[in-house]
Amino acid sequence: MELIGSSYKGDTKNGRMDGKGEYTFPTETKYEGEMKDGMFHGKGVLHFPNGSKYEATWENGIAKQGSFTFADGLQYQEKDWDYCDGYDRRFYSERCNGLRPAGESQLTDLHPPRLIPDGCYDCGDGFYDPNTRVVTSHTGRFLRNADDSEHEWIVRTCRKAWDEVAGVDAEKSVATIPEETSNIN
Repeated sequence: MELIGSSYKGDTKNGRMDGKGEYTFPTETKYEGEMKDGMFHGKGVLHFPNGSKYEATWENGIAKQGSFTFADGLQYQEKDWDYCDGYDRRFYSERCNGLRPAGESQLTDLHPPRLIPDGCYDCGDGFYDPNTRVVTSHTGRFLRNADDSEHEWIVRTCRKAWDEVAGVDAEKSVATIPEETSNIN
């Protein structure tokens, strides 16, 4: 596990994960829950670095039934999903807290939005540098190299540093607040 950057804390049986434990992936995604014969098995939760989570019942490493909750608390629904449909395009935070005053646009679910480093894009889970084709977390940790398909999608659809709205106060931006002290999930 150390070779690929993963770690495990918990019960073992015959040298394999078995019982309750916590498995951490190289991406810092963590699984907390039940294991059997080295696989996720039983009830467990995947906690993603951005604050979202997937709670599921697992069988031999495969999620059989589960629910996904976004970092802002919005719970995904497979049926009757009315968030961000063709009729209502508000962010979840706008649905919970109301719309911004007239003339003050909300560009992301966070307000004010994160400041994007020069020459980069905000791709949701981090920043993308098209020159190096690397996605890093909002705190600068390496996440992944983008393939051609992801590169094209990011360049076509994501917010760019050079599209920043004039008047965003860097002092109040979540990008300048350390994650440990920020109250934004």
